[in-house]
This record gives sequence, structure tokens and C-alpha cells, in this order.
Amino acid sequence: MELTVLGQSQTTAPEAGGCASSGCGSNDDQLNHLPEHIRAKVHNHPCYSEEAHHHYARMHVAVAPACNIQCHYCNRKYDCSNESRPGVVSELLTPDQAVKKVMTVAANIPQMTVLGIAGPGDPLANPERTFDTFRQLTEKAPDIKLCVSTNGLALPELVDELCKHNIDHVTMTINCVDPDIGAQIYPWIFWKNRRVYGRKGAEILIKQQQKGLQMLVDRGILVKVNSVMIPGVNDKHLEEVSKAVKAKGAFLHNVMPLIAEAEHGTFYGVMGQRGPTHDELQELQDACSGDMNMMRHCRQCRADAVGMLGEDRGDEFTMDKIEAVDVDYAAAMVKRTEVHAAIEATLAAKHQKKNETFISLSSLSIPKKETRPVLMAIATSGGGIINQHFGHAREFLIYEANAHDVRFISHRKTDLYCSGDDTCGDGESVLQKTINALKGCEVVLCSKIGYEPWGMLEEAGIMPNGEHALEAIEDAVAAVYKEMGEKGLLDKKLETKQRATA
Repeated sequence: MELTVLGQSQTTAPEAGGCASSGCGSNDDQLNHLPEHIRAKVHNHPCYSEEAHHHYARMHVAVAPACNIQCHYCNRKYDCSNESRPGVVSELLTPDQAVKKVMTVAANIPQMTVLGIAGPGDPLANPERTFDTFRQLTEKAPDIKLCVSTNGLALPELVDELCKHNIDHVTMTINCVDPDIGAQIYPWIFWKNRRVYGRKGAEILIKQQQKGLQMLVDRGILVKVNSVMIPGVNDKHLEEVSKAVKAKGAFLHNVMPLIAEAEHGTFYGVMGQRGPTHDELQELQDACSGDMNMMRHCRQCRADAVGMLGEDRGDEFTMDKIEAVDVDYAAAMVKRTEVHAAIEATLAAKHQKKNETFISLSSLSIPKKETRPVLMAIATSGGGIINQHFGHAREFLIYEANAHDVRFISHRKTDLYCSGDDTCGDGESVLQKTINALKGCEVVLCSKIGYEPWGMLEEAGIMPNGEHALEAIEDAVAAVYKEMGEKGLLDKKLETKQRATA
């Protein structure tokens, strides 16, 4: 049986795309301590499971334009196609249009498992539009998980309505539990038909968020908490936030970097508030991970994102392209079931092999006290393997190898250095920016790399490596770490001496 929609056919399980590494997010067993019924809910949810996001897709529909709070880091845009950040969409949709789009996308991207409403405003500040969309999808596309993202201000009054629509995943943005800090992030909230400013508004928001979080957990709804790391504002406070939301029952915490480019028109951007460095973000995530499961694979998606995390296929599914398309969703569900089964078979095979890639101290023959972790940057176009030319990468996955295991740390976006298949033109400034973005990494693994970037990487103290093309990422990272150990490159004393003579 073949399903054809919009001129595309899909008869086999699609390859993973976007950010696709088997350990992205954190260790594979991160959620193993959770009860079976919870793991069953998240195993194919790309925003809740680091493993799932290599294989399953998600989409957002922009049906919620209004917002009930103002954040200093937010500037909503309703007809923007060239910015990739929350609060931005190319077109607003009615609930009927949103349902049409979801069913069309689900038929064309069968690995899509999740539909979320995340803006461009707050979904719960637009309850009629939001719940009309959910109501129709519950009836017409029962195989799709439904999710909502909210700032939490209106949540307590709408928890029961959420439960009516089989919504068992909610994301809340909680940036503080201290109203003095909140007053620096939220200039006002809209509460009971009036604006409430400063500390008083932040105090109301925090109270509503904590109340709503508890109500969701009491009803068995899984809650992921997003927090924006704002240096000098809440960066020293987010460890407390992590402890507080864990105590309430949230099961996943996503600490995201502030996006504050001036061209986006946000208050923070215009005022010059900087975002965190890669090291600052990782340090905070690691500190919070002692109290909470951490999400590290977030791409801070647009409010109309479509596809795998790390990619956006929204332009393929604008209303002018899909309005006249007829979708046989019964046939689509059959094909989706087949594709999902193929994905699960792939994951089962991967789990059987899992422990084979871990590095042990004994295999390195180096005393434990002499070893150190190493960051490596990976160029991949998907599939969990090293399969991308260095110059073609728009982002690099950052892994940390140590004497115990290999773990995903983050992703770092870069500009495209080379647009050709085999050769690259002038791209010196872009290349230097890419190298700067890889600061702290000691190795770059890619399928191919040119002479010029090879030399510049070496000059920057980063070792290029194209010897592991088409190998599984974690296997290759582990192998390179082992080679470094055998060459004595993991000796901490040697590292200290090298820095002293640099």
C-alpha cells in the first residue's frame, strides 16, 4: 500500500533527520527510573525524550495570537519566515485550518507523533481557539499526541478543560520563584482584566504557576518546565527553580539560553542584555541535573515548526499549498503505524548494542586520577552517524567523552561555510566564526573537510578527524577518546604543562 499526498510517497520508514544522535539530550537510561506508564507516554515524544527526537517528528500550529504577560525576551511576530525562535510564525491559523494542516503533515511525515500549540502568544490566553483545535483533533486524528505550552498564568482555571481533551503533556515556562527576580523579567501581566506591573505582577504569576503545576501533577499530566537563562538576572537562581519544580512533581527541566539579538526587537536585545556562553549554559545545566532530569536537545522552535527537531519543513505546508489537498487519514494511520513499528524495531536493535560503546578506565590503561573529559564536535545530517562535510554543517553536536561513558552536551549553531558539493569559495569570516563557536572542543568529527579549515582548526587547537565517516556517533567519539588516551593526550599533568608554556 502506498500513500501519496502532495506528490510525495512514503512506503518505508523515513531516516531520522535533524539532530540525530543516539545519546542526544543525556544518557539513554535517564528516564529508566520512571514508572512504566510514564515511560510509555514519552518514548516517542521528541520534546520529552532525548532518544525519541532522533526518530520522531513534531509540529506546532499557530492558533493562539494573544498573550497575557509581557516578557523582556519576547517579541511576537505573525508573518515572519526568516527568524527561528519562539513567538515567531509565518501565518496565523484558524482552528479549522490548523486541523487541516496537522492531518496533511501527519500523512506526509508519518514519524510525526506530537502536535503542540505553543503560540505565538499563550495558548491558554486563547482558550476558545486552542480547545476548538484540540477538540477536532481528538476526533479526527486520535493517533497524535496533543501538547500545550503555557506561561501558567491562566493554567489553574483551565486544568480540568485540558484533561477533557486527552492532553497528558504540558510544558510550562518558569523563569523564577522569586518575585524580585520576576520583576526584572516580566514588566507586566494581564490579570482579571487589568495590567499588573512589576513585583506584584510577578508574584501573582509565580503563585499561579506553582498552583497550576501541582494541579497538573495531581491529575497525572506530565510536566516539562522550560527556563530561560538570563545572565545577571536569573542565572544564579535557576538551581533553586529546578529544586522547586522537582518538588512539585515536574519530571523534566529544560534550561535554555537567552536569545537576545538586537534585530529581533526584544527589550533585552535592544538594551544589550547578553545571552550565556556555551560554558555558562553547560555549567548551569550540569548543576541543575543533580536535582532534575535535564533536557539538552531543545532547539527553541518557532511556534509553527514542522518536522524533526533541528529542521523546519513549515514552508512545505503553508495553507496555500495544502488547502485543496484531500487526505485519506484512515490510510495515513495505517502507514503511520507501519513506520512507527519500524522505528521501534530500530530502537530495540540499538538498545541491544548500547553498552558496547562505553569506555572503561581499564581499557585506557590510564590511572583514573590522570584522565579528563574531552569535548568533541560532530557534523551530522542525521541517522545517528557522522555523515556531513565540515563546510556543510549548520550546527554541530557537542559530545563529552570521559573514562566512563559518552554523553551529549549541547548543539552549537553556525553559519554555512561551504555551499558546494566538493569545493568551497571564499568563506574566511564565516569559517572563523565557526571555529569560534567550537571553542572548548578538542576534536571535530566529520565525513570530509577541506585543507583550509583543517589548518585553521589545528591552529585553534582543535583536531579535525575524517576517519570515522559513516560510523555511529557514540562509537566514533569513544574510539577517538581511547586513541587520545593511548597517546597520552588525556594526562592532566601534561595538559597543565601545555597551558603553562602556551
